[in-house]
Amino acid sequence: MTTDTTILWGRSLRHITRSLDTIITTVITPVAMMLMFGYVFGGAIQTGSASYVNYMLPGILLITIASGIAYAALRLFTDLKSGIFERFHAMPIARSAVLWAHVLTSLAANLISLVIVVGVALLMGFRTSAGVLAWLAVTGILLLFTLALTWIALIAGLTAKTAEGGGAFSYPLIFLPFLSSAFVPTATMPGPVRWFAEHQPVTSIVNTIRALFTQAPVGTDIWTALAWCAGILVVAYAFATAAYHRKVS
Repeated sequence: MTTDTTILWGRSLRHITRSLDTIITTVITPVAMMLMFGYVFGGAIQTGSASYVNYMLPGILLITIASGIAYAALRLFTDLKSGIFERFHAMPIARSAVLWAHVLTSLAANLISLVIVVGVALLMGFRTSAGVLAWLAVTGILLLFTLALTWIALIAGLTAKTAEGGGAFSYPLIFLPFLSSAFVPTATMPGPVRWFAEHQPVTSIVNTIRALFTQAPVGTDIWTALAWCAGILVVAYAFATAAYHRKVS
């Protein structure tokens, strides 16, 4: 299975290198949001002593991932419609290798997009005292979040009727950070909205990354964030594999 996955992953990566516009398109939305919030709205939002670009970057990173996973669904949908799945299944390869190749491609593509967004944030004045271990922890959380959302994307890619439908599922995920602590403190929100913001997964992930960047205590947020990511991953993986088996049976 490992060899099969590696070969198919190489195939998917070659597709990305031949169409780098997909990565560019992925980062346009989060970079545009970062510029707008940083230079238009940032001065009106009170976040304490931290610069606003430092405050909002964790949320922007999650939006970057939510934008990028739509292409995982699109790539899978395109493979299904092209008939190449039938050719793969006629070969002596593990069936699960096809899905895992798309998952690994999503991780690689999103990692590139995240690096680009962090680079733009540095140009905007983002600064952090985080050490190597803190950066590794941030990277691990972002990759786990990407992995969880990618399996959701595969469900969409396997069940969509059109290419547009395959990518549309990502829109609610892109806007979810706006109902969290990503851009404003939850204490400024009205009651029901504040309750939702404080109990949805994005807030705990954002708070954890923000604490790691500032070398502040992460408290219980990190365990809540990991629990959310792991729970979403397990459920999405189960539904995606079930949908895949129905599709190829």
